[in-house]
Amino acid sequence: MSTSLPKAGPAPKVGIVSLGCPKALVDSERILTRLRAEGYEISPSYAGADAVIVNTCGFLDSAKKESLDAIGEALKENGRVIVTGCMGGDADAIRAAHPGVLAVTGPHQYEAVVGAVHEAVPPVHDPFVDLVPPEGLRLTPRHYAYLKISEGCNNRCSFCIIPGLRGDLVSRPVSSVLREAERLAVAGVKELLVISQDTSAYGVDLKYAEGDWYGRKVRARFADLCRELAEFDVWVRLHYVYPYPHVDEVIGLMAEGRILPYLDIPFQHASPTVLKAMRRPAAQDKTLDRLQRWRRECPPLALRSTFIVGFPGETEEEFQVLLDWLKEAQLDRVGCFKYEPVEGAAANALPGAVPEEVKQERWERFMETQKAISAARLKEKVGYTLGVLIDEVDEDGAIGRSYADAPEIDGSVFLNGETGVKPGDLVDVVIENSDEYDLWGSIERVE
Repeated sequence: MSTSLPKAGPAPKVGIVSLGCPKALVDSERILTRLRAEGYEISPSYAGADAVIVNTCGFLDSAKKESLDAIGEALKENGRVIVTGCMGGDADAIRAAHPGVLAVTGPHQYEAVVGAVHEAVPPVHDPFVDLVPPEGLRLTPRHYAYLKISEGCNNRCSFCIIPGLRGDLVSRPVSSVLREAERLAVAGVKELLVISQDTSAYGVDLKYAEGDWYGRKVRARFADLCRELAEFDVWVRLHYVYPYPHVDEVIGLMAEGRILPYLDIPFQHASPTVLKAMRRPAAQDKTLDRLQRWRRECPPLALRSTFIVGFPGETEEEFQVLLDWLKEAQLDRVGCFKYEPVEGAAANALPGAVPEEVKQERWERFMETQKAISAARLKEKVGYTLGVLIDEVDEDGAIGRSYADAPEIDGSVFLNGETGVKPGDLVDVVIENSDEYDLWGSIERVE
């Protein structure tokens, strides 16, 4: 009688198309990690996959169109498609456009997605092979990773349907977040990008419950979490932070050099009238005072934000308030969107729709104003030495980012001719030149 173990058949392969924001990317990574642990291989192409998952975005109509186009492409190229993500909450619309999809699930419904994959492509399990590294599978480069600390949102902004798609705020237990951060740091990740819908509200739903971390208690609270993340000796970058008073505590950690002096704050507008229509905090004068106080306490602080122009009812005077506020705030990095109605958003019922040509004209004026601010602030960095995390290297040199630059959305530091580094290296760079959005420099050499 043979005592050899039966050989497992060929591992099924699954491809994935991940659309939308970094929070959706984290969802995709969790799905892939689970599937890889069950013996699935990840296919980089449609042709090599037994089925394809499309993780959709459903925030704007343009994003929905992109999602439907991606589903259509996956069906054409592969034919076996499972849909998940934010647009998955509107299964009828997806099936009306693409009746051939195998399954549709909503956002962060990990079990349902994996179940749909099992149905389409049954797993071949080999318990003798360790298929997943401790930090899980990721879709970002090896040297940085997104750390999602909560799902959903308690805010009810009139232009947003995220609470309807993802529900109210649900914070992860603090020990779970810290364990994931530790695994990533041990695996060699150099930068953790902390994300959620409302990062500074972390722990509110848990009533700041304590978690056990190596024999001591840590509160599920924004400032406490940041203090613990600072212990991992990696860059910690904070996104989607509202300027609540308790954020003041975190500025102290930045001033001490323990976490990156960088805050991504979604202001959206500055006119009290528009902010009220958006159902957002409207005390922008107090916000300016807070920003100035933060910069006094932590002079290197880099601030990024996003804004919406052409919101229903926005007058020329209110738009000018926004431009004046922008000049006063002197934000380092800024993105701007032309208002776009979203199906199901309360803002759709507001009067005073702004014509498209006016939206475009205001967007252009906004971007010109911010371009001048950005160019001036970057010029101030010339002659200084900055720590730079290398992202790419080729025969012409390297491209990296400073503490003031988040991947994908902010600027870059170009190191022409510097080919002796590799992605993930952290080097000191003397800044030699700048333009409206980027910096150029050389690695500092010690004689």
